Amino acid sequence: MKLVAAEYVKSCLKPEELPREGFGEVAIVGRSNVGKSSLINSLLHRKGLAKVSSTPGKTRIINFFRVTTTDPDMKWLYVVDLPGYGYAKVARSVRAQWGPMIEGYLRARKELRGTVLLVDARGAERSDGTTFAWLSELGVPVVVVATKVDKLARSERRAGVEMIRAALAVPGDVPIILYSSVTHEGRDKLWQAIRAMLGCHKERIADSLVARI
Repeated sequence: MKLVAAEYVKSCLKPEELPREGFGEVAIVGRSNVGKSSLINSLLHRKGLAKVSSTPGKTRIINFFRVTTTDPDMKWLYVVDLPGYGYAKVARSVRAQWGPMIEGYLRARKELRGTVLLVDARGAERSDGTTFAWLSELGVPVVVVATKVDKLARSERRAGVEMIRAALAVPGDVPIILYSSVTHEGRDKLWQAIRAMLGCHKERIADSLVARI
């Protein structure tokens, strides 16, 4: 599979503003400053497509990126950037608006095929475990990605993954993908998982990936 095009389409705050093409969507979820924008740029082979900021909590709306590929079963899709969670310095009124907006999208969006939950490879937080449990309860397929893996030594990776697995209570048969937006390690595996979530083949996500740590 090759990417043909990737473009920012729109930012949305209300349900009526969401795209209506009917393309399958995969949402990127994670706490503030976990590297969502950097991962999106890496995943889509585009520098600066998603705006990277050193200020946590900057993404306050749902951003849609339309992707075209050469895969006939995945010709068009949307990668959706959701606002980050867990940043206390964002105004309480803004945080109160994020919750219903995100929950409404995850519960009711019929185009949503799955979520990619990003967790810092150096350690999960309580909010990450709460989010994983919530997404699982919603029945939304979840792929867990450990970001910033380039900041870990090779000898630290296995322990890091197991700590994330324990903190989030991720079942043992569900892989955790190691990802670096600097070296692009893990990009092909994440695309495999996205393809599985979009229903392009029948294998379970856990069976379509081989965890290599």
